[in-house]
Amino acid sequence: MRNREKMKGKTLQYLGWPLYFAIAVAVMNILMFFVSRNAGFVMLPLTILCAASAAFLLWYRRTRLRQEILSLASDNAQIQNRLLANMPAACGIMSNSGKLLWGNERLWEQTPLDRGGRKPIWSVIPEVKEKDFPLGEGQYIRHIHLGERDYRLEIENVDIPQEVVSPDILGLRNDAGEIYALYLFDETEQMLYKKERENEKLVVGLIYLDNYDEVLESIEEVRRSLLMALIDRKINRYVTRLDGLIKKIEKDKYLVLIKKKYVADMQEDKFGLLEDVKTVSIGNDMSVTLSIGLGMGAESYGKNYDYARAAIDMALGRGGDQAVIKDKDSIRYYGGKSQQMEKNTRVKARVKAHALRELIENSDKVLIMGHSIGDVDSFGGAVGIHRIAFTLGKKSYIVADTVTPLLKPMLGRVQSQLETEEPLLISGEEAMEMADSSALVVVVDGNRPSYTECPGILAKGSNIVVLDHHRQMAERLDNAVLSYVEPYASSTCELVAEILQYVDDDLRISSAEADIMYAGIVVDTNNFVNKTGVRTFEAAAFLRRSGADVVRVRKLLRDNMEDYRAKAAAVSTAELFGGSFAIAVCPSEGLDSPTVVGAQAANELLNIVGVKASFVLTQYNNVIYISARSIDEINVQVIMEKFGGGGHMTIAGAQLKDCSVEDAKELVKATVLKMVEEGDI
Repeated sequence: MRNREKMKGKTLQYLGWPLYFAIAVAVMNILMFFVSRNAGFVMLPLTILCAASAAFLLWYRRTRLRQEILSLASDNAQIQNRLLANMPAACGIMSNSGKLLWGNERLWEQTPLDRGGRKPIWSVIPEVKEKDFPLGEGQYIRHIHLGERDYRLEIENVDIPQEVVSPDILGLRNDAGEIYALYLFDETEQMLYKKERENEKLVVGLIYLDNYDEVLESIEEVRRSLLMALIDRKINRYVTRLDGLIKKIEKDKYLVLIKKKYVADMQEDKFGLLEDVKTVSIGNDMSVTLSIGLGMGAESYGKNYDYARAAIDMALGRGGDQAVIKDKDSIRYYGGKSQQMEKNTRVKARVKAHALRELIENSDKVLIMGHSIGDVDSFGGAVGIHRIAFTLGKKSYIVADTVTPLLKPMLGRVQSQLETEEPLLISGEEAMEMADSSALVVVVDGNRPSYTECPGILAKGSNIVVLDHHRQMAERLDNAVLSYVEPYASSTCELVAEILQYVDDDLRISSAEADIMYAGIVVDTNNFVNKTGVRTFEAAAFLRRSGADVVRVRKLLRDNMEDYRAKAAAVSTAELFGGSFAIAVCPSEGLDSPTVVGAQAANELLNIVGVKASFVLTQYNNVIYISARSIDEINVQVIMEKFGGGGHMTIAGAQLKDCSVEDAKELVKATVLKMVEEGDI
């Protein structure tokens, strides 16, 4: 064994220098003999001494030298091992199967990893995913939480050649010879400082009084200043308690600055100011309501203010009496439980009507569309806008790929009474060809792009108008040149009926157009029962004067036998849960408009004593449609928003995909009960 031991590399070079020197001296000695024989004999003893010294070092001291080198290497290895074992950072070596081969003491102290290397790392640290292995030559970095500490986990590939260490010895999954170096750095303090810094950032807020003018008009003039003083006191106390700053910028508007760490407190008490301000009463007939918009998470305070403006617009667009937080990547809603107060003035309707007329006059053609699977309200509003464009001498078309059998006779009458050969309806494909920068796109009965009949034309048309009565959500048409979204309105037909009265003095609608718009109001209000105000009856009166016939509309809205049986089946199989909620499944086979039947069944369930809200599920085209209805106590809109839907406080809906009817039913029940338990409804 000793004979086979070799020295190589730098060590062999250093040990060879005496031999090289001896050879050099011998060569010089030989040369000296050629120069002078006497000089050669004089130098010969020195040559012999050098050769003897080299031989002694190479052959007699070689073993001792080797032992000293090995001892030094061993000492260095022990020092390195001791340093690795006791270094402040946790580190280890891991195979490509995720099992630890070695780790220092700090690693075992800080992690619950298996010392025996029997369990892979992802079975102990969930943040590490098995799919991320093997890493190849990349670096894997994750921020993890173990116990009460935060760590930065780094894993790097270390390529071990197969001739150095056998993969079988390391327990690798293949013969690639790959192992990984694992490092764990404690960053608890850094994360704490980062969190504190984040919490100290300022959040911009806006507070608007929703019904300022209406409340002041409801009390005596001498008490108005006292009422406003009490409201100011409530708002100032609430903000001051949060260590914030508040400035009244208008008579009914406030600017607020608070630290981000207090937003969590506001969320925890569900923005108690919303309910607290309603307790202010000195003889006023209606309660004061306000809306709150908070902007945070932006790179600058100016951008946070823009977020706050967007949030307050969202709160007002959803009916007020609620708080909206707009973060950089999310929007959250709170409150919104009270019924939206109807506006007594119609000034806004007149302003919107004049703006709409100007947009139509400056366009070559008008494309009108509602939501997919259009209902009576959607087509009724579209017919009203079509009449405006026709009166102003512009080509106008309603975009619809499908029309339910209920609506076909109504739209057929409208077409027959038009003084033109141009078609009333066109398909989405035809609309895509017509849509250009000169076209005006009017969206009725919806403000979500993905729910419209043909979303493609929204991207092609530069001028977009939105007319809707649903509360706005995060997904909305932000690029509309004109937006008239009023959640207090009973229906889109009500809004369009008001606009018709201000667009042009010579505008006259046909009896067929009046019928379908009147039918839209009747359907959305459930025969003037739900969400009906003074302006609803005024719109209905205008349509009656224009030729709408109540008996004719009633005949048009009658159910056929299959629809009536399906509605009766849904009601008969309804299930009560939570003490005051009803849920049912409406059959859809053989029905022309199963979603409409489901909505009618939901209305019928509200006639049962003790039922505060009803939910009817209808499966149609591999999608489960949820129709939610309530009378006044339960806000079904916030419930449907949990499923990506929306609507009104008393009328809302949502759609579920990739889900069975039974699973959807259980999901709705669980969501409602959880929201009741948490006080969200």
